[in-house]
Amino acid sequence: MAICGAVGAVALLGASLTLAAPGPAVAPPASIMRGNDFILVGQLTQGGWIRGVAPVGTQLVAIDGKPLGLSPDGRFFAAFDRDATPVADLIARRGDLPAVRKQLAIAPRAWSIERVNTPFRPGALPDADFLRIRAGELVQIATARSLPTAAAGWRMPFIWPAIGRISGKFGAQRIYQGKPGAYHAGLDIAVAAGTPYVAPADGVVVLAASSPFTLEGNLLIVDHGMGLSSAFLHSARLAVKVGDRVRQGQVLGYAGMTGRASGPHLHWALKWREARLDPLLFVAGR
Repeated sequence: MAICGAVGAVALLGASLTLAAPGPAVAPPASIMRGNDFILVGQLTQGGWIRGVAPVGTQLVAIDGKPLGLSPDGRFFAAFDRDATPVADLIARRGDLPAVRKQLAIAPRAWSIERVNTPFRPGALPDADFLRIRAGELVQIATARSLPTAAAGWRMPFIWPAIGRISGKFGAQRIYQGKPGAYHAGLDIAVAAGTPYVAPADGVVVLAASSPFTLEGNLLIVDHGMGLSSAFLHSARLAVKVGDRVRQGQVLGYAGMTGRASGPHLHWALKWREARLDPLLFVAGR
């Protein structure tokens, strides 16, 4: 199923933006000269992202009033939720120098409907047991995503974790055997059970399920730094453990159909802080 909408229809008010549509933008070279304006690359659309270099003298960068992480060389990362509002305000505060402000126009998208032949909840569990177990799983996920790491994968152009048919796209409204569910918060890549998948960028493993979660199955979360993380769901088994530092292209696990899944596949989800992101906007076409 295809997502409809103006993914490429992006604009920046008051500055120029180098786009990398539909693939990733290469981070600015280390020798880049910082000036009195932002340097930005990325995808200004719902589920999209930006990497940037702040103006010279910047002490703090914020988007919509929320401070961003700022590296010693003046670089930062930010992203836009699936349901992001049409405008985001970017500001660099520079001490005694004038602040630099940019208004980013975030392109809207129309989302498809996907019908999935699997139950909304695991059928073997009574509702009360499911809710009890699920509450503990959500605490584990939230705790893992709150762990700060020094990972620098956020700087990198991302690669595909696996190659296969796209069987489910980000953002689509899901209908589970006739019962409406939440929108699909990741990208499904249909591959044979046991197919290895790799790290799309450098990172640190912050969660590696010791037993299958009710919905995600054998769940793996890799932090890429600056609040950006990847989650890989339904694995047959994992090849890494919590605390491992992984490199782009390193095998992380093997695809399967544990948890809520109608067939073997890799579900890859990207999140920045609380924003759900579209993995297709991070990788080059194939």
